[in-house]
Amino acid sequence: MVAAAEQALARHGFVTPIDVCLGLGWLQDCNVDDWRRGRADDLEEFLPVHDDRLVDIHVYLHNWATGQGLQRTQAEYVSATRTRHELRLLTDAHPLEDAAWRLRWVSPGLEDRQRERITKTDSPDLVVIQPVKDFTCAECQGTGDMLIMDQPGPLCLACADLDHLVFLPAGDAALTRRAKRASGLSAVVVRWSRTRKRYERQGLLVEDTALDQAEQQCLADEDARMRRRERDRGRWAAEDVELAANMASEIRRLFPRCPAARAEAIARHTSLRGSGRVGRSATGRSLDEQAITLAVVASVRHEDTNYDSLLMSGVGREDARDRIRPAVDRVLAGWDGSA
Repeated sequence: MVAAAEQALARHGFVTPIDVCLGLGWLQDCNVDDWRRGRADDLEEFLPVHDDRLVDIHVYLHNWATGQGLQRTQAEYVSATRTRHELRLLTDAHPLEDAAWRLRWVSPGLEDRQRERITKTDSPDLVVIQPVKDFTCAECQGTGDMLIMDQPGPLCLACADLDHLVFLPAGDAALTRRAKRASGLSAVVVRWSRTRKRYERQGLLVEDTALDQAEQQCLADEDARMRRRERDRGRWAAEDVELAANMASEIRRLFPRCPAARAEAIARHTSLRGSGRVGRSATGRSLDEQAITLAVVASVRHEDTNYDSLLMSGVGREDARDRIRPAVDRVLAGWDGSA
């Protein structure tokens, strides 16, 4: 429990009972997402334990959090659906039990801006999908360029009362941030990537007036933001060099016989900013042992086996990985000194 709480606190500056359950493996991210999206009535149906063990979580978390000097606040969980209703955590819970589940323990060292961001995370974004194929609206039987999933099924933007919003493509972080802040109603637009097997963000739907306001603000301080970007680029470059060096050292610690040049090459590749690789994840940047190992395995798979050739010849991804696994294991065994 303590390890799960510490990881959550390090990751986003606060910890909740839900974070602890995620860290313990009692809940999965997909369970919480289903709950936030209205596809589950509460979280209790996903939990593998009940009664006393759930009470123990709150007792241990309270003792640990007070010992760490964390500040106690109450979290309000709101659905990521059009109704934005308050979510239920447990079935027929006693008010005291429900309140315990809604506790949020916050680091006292956070700045005001960070505290504001934490509050906003309790109200997840509406998500609108750019479909990869035609769909039929569950209400009007029509179709469109975007849809939102709701209880009846997929809805076009007109039936979801979102057709008055305008699309702002991703790419300009300042414009996106300001337009979202100024818009009373907004939604994140995503599209399924067949190659990466995941939804990827395409932009935002915002109110037209909010977009106009954001554009005027960006024009007014464009020079200042350009100077800030130049400073940030220098700072990021130094941070990236340090991260790559730390990753290379961790690779050499985990795999003492890995050649130094190879460890540095793996570290540079996996820590490349904007790459989406494991080294840029939160666990990668914290030098988590599993994340570093995954980066090394990926490098061996592509550089020391015929994995890429198998994929090019039409072999399925899982089948290809099964075929080259002995070769990967041999390389790793040699690097960690067991062979």
